Amino acid sequence: MSNYDYKKLLKKVQENISSREIDDDRFKLPKAEIFYEGNTTLIKNFDKIIDAINREGDHVMKFLLGGLGTSGELGGSRVVFQGKIPAKQIQDKLKEYIDTFVMCSECNRPDTHLVKQGRTILIRCDACGAFRSVKSRRRKVTQQPVETLKEGMTVDLTIKDIGRKGDGVGYFNKYIVYVPGAVKGSTFKVKIEKISGSVAFGHIVEA
Repeated sequence: MSNYDYKKLLKKVQENISSREIDDDRFKLPKAEIFYEGNTTLIKNFDKIIDAINREGDHVMKFLLGGLGTSGELGGSRVVFQGKIPAKQIQDKLKEYIDTFVMCSECNRPDTHLVKQGRTILIRCDACGAFRSVKSRRRKVTQQPVETLKEGMTVDLTIKDIGRKGDGVGYFNKYIVYVPGAVKGSTFKVKIEKISGSVAFGHIVEA
């Protein structure tokens, strides 16, 4: 009888482990559907992203605007940012938000919610019960200060793409830099003439 009970208990434990493994894999962040309209950048499926991470759209939006160094607005299922922002930069900032405000530092699951105690924001995990402050996790993902591009500055720039008007396109931190006459794949010293949001224009400096 005891042998039967042992096998029954073992089978139950194995079933529980299998179901946990399925649960752990269920968190799939929808990839941001990013496209451009004029001098703006849009995330078409922003509503699906905030639903997946169970956070308020305004809170996520505030974090993105600060991290991307631009302005924008939330409307319906999408958000609009001023300037043409590289898709990778947006994806990286979304990941940073999740690392900072969503994932549990103990069990590494997304089943958390924010709790405010005075001026301190805590993250409580509904899966394992762990508490942590937002700041304690944020230190782990803190990046080095990003150099700001300024008009009149000369930078080394590698041309990654060619724009619709034939100008070379390079990237400097959060900025997209257009350089007339630049050849894709080449690296030049470029003097920045004008900056508008996250878009800059420059010319090749003769060696």
